[in-house]
Amino acid sequence: MVTLLRVAVSLTQAFHQSAPTTHTSPASGMIDLVSALHTYLYGPVGAPEILSLHGLTGHGRRWQSMAENQLPEARWISPDLRGHGRSTWAPPWNIESHVASLLETLDEHATGPVVIVAHSFGGMLALHLAATAPERIRGLVLLDPAIGLDPTFMQEVAELTIGSPDYTDAAEAYSEKIHGSWGEVPTQDLDVEMAEHLIELGNGRVNWRLSTPAIVTGWGELARPIVLPPSSMPTVLVQAMKVQPPYVTDEFRAALTEHLGENLTGVEFDCDHMVPHVRADEVAALVRSML
Repeated sequence: MVTLLRVAVSLTQAFHQSAPTTHTSPASGMIDLVSALHTYLYGPVGAPEILSLHGLTGHGRRWQSMAENQLPEARWISPDLRGHGRSTWAPPWNIESHVASLLETLDEHATGPVVIVAHSFGGMLALHLAATAPERIRGLVLLDPAIGLDPTFMQEVAELTIGSPDYTDAAEAYSEKIHGSWGEVPTQDLDVEMAEHLIELGNGRVNWRLSTPAIVTGWGELARPIVLPPSSMPTVLVQAMKVQPPYVTDEFRAALTEHLGENLTGVEFDCDHMVPHVRADEVAALVRSML
């Protein structure tokens, strides 16, 4: 039960309901509300393009630090996923709807095939996007992707999400972060997360800028069968070795290895789940190798 609660804390970091809005752009990023998705844009127009996908309960601005500090030479397309941040919170929230929204975002912002860097739930969406529209993608960098997870486990996490959807105050939300998978994340990244993503609710409590029903649906989608990219697609699979039970299952890793052969590069990092924050330099080098 302790392990389950820790994973729930690591993954859920729960949720609030409201409609998406536009807002003033951060320091060097532009923001656009495209169809369903609120999208952050970083880097020079005309540069090699990256579609960056955050995990369940996250938001697109989590990529800002890497875009500005590690890979400023690239053009970053960083949407808030459906049900997250300032994107639409309207259903449906299934994989097919996420993929359709991402294709609309590429139609609006990408000038050609993109490299996808994707974390956790975003990794699952990247795989489905690659299977649906392989001509839009040059390569994949999957950061501790979650896909094909145990249905019973996902049901338990979803029930915990429903049972504990918010926090007493910011101190409680901060404590849950640092005692979960964010324990290794630099303080400045956590401060940005709190300022950008935590909001006050009408009942006086606080929560992350997310839709609880969308997140609960997301847990169920993580239990769907494994999907693989085209066998010719260059793919990097990063596994965070401190995550237990692992999100990168033995079954997924074996299937991807057999399917991709020499087109797969496997990397293991001795860290917890928040790979983009705790291994930013290494991740940037992996992405750069695809550009």
